[in-house]
Amino acid sequence: MSAGVDAAGGAAAGAGACAAASEGRAAASAAPPRVLVVQNSPSSGPRRLAGWLEEAGLDLEVRHGADGLPASIAGYAGLVMLGGGFMPDDLARAPWLAAERALAAEAIAADLPTLGICLGGQLLADVAGGQVRAAHGMPERGATEIRATDAGAADAVIGALAPAAHVIENHQDMITALPAGAVLLASSAACEVQAFRLGRHVRGLQFHPEAGAEDLLRWDEAALSAEGISRDSLVDAARAVEPDSAARCAALAAAFAAEVRAA
Repeated sequence: MSAGVDAAGGAAAGAGACAAASEGRAAASAAPPRVLVVQNSPSSGPRRLAGWLEEAGLDLEVRHGADGLPASIAGYAGLVMLGGGFMPDDLARAPWLAAERALAAEAIAADLPTLGICLGGQLLADVAGGQVRAAHGMPERGATEIRATDAGAADAVIGALAPAAHVIENHQDMITALPAGAVLLASSAACEVQAFRLGRHVRGLQFHPEAGAEDLLRWDEAALSAEGISRDSLVDAARAVEPDSAARCAALAAAFAAEVRAA
């Protein structure tokens, strides 16, 4: 009798263990995809992009380059590299860029869903064999019209901006030649390469979807004045297009998150 009870108990315990293991696997599979966000400047964080990506079901790990970066993209479902006041090979001022470049090369090789923003986009282009020039051409400041190419309009992520949208810009360094095989996705009047794609899922952007009109209030007024630019005028112009701009940038973020979840 006791043997029967023990067998039944053992079977019940075994069934319980199997159920617990199954629940554990289900919980693990339900964990949100983890995305590495590389911040290159204390003042250039993910801002509203963080909220949009988290709302879309992603788990963000924001790492400041100066504090050290992971050795590999292993374990991450996506990569976001933010802006900063450096050239993509400026290792003397930003030594962590060596590690960031290695992460970018790994992401390109794996076709990991990736967004490189401003410096991040320039870094992707440079690592893949394109050309980036410092202080080249006309500077772009504030809300700028970004026009999608035909390929951009058909792109799963950049298509959110088609046919055109105003997005914040703040650069003069620019990509002057795309890597072999890259697809041009968007341009502006002063800068041909505003967005491009490598493979299916790696994209570089020159513009800043993470920045909104009110962020311009923190820009250096004296530096803008030295360029003959009024910060108040930039803010007013950005506020005028903010509702549409924010909606388009939020849609871009949601589309990127969808690629991360599907990868």
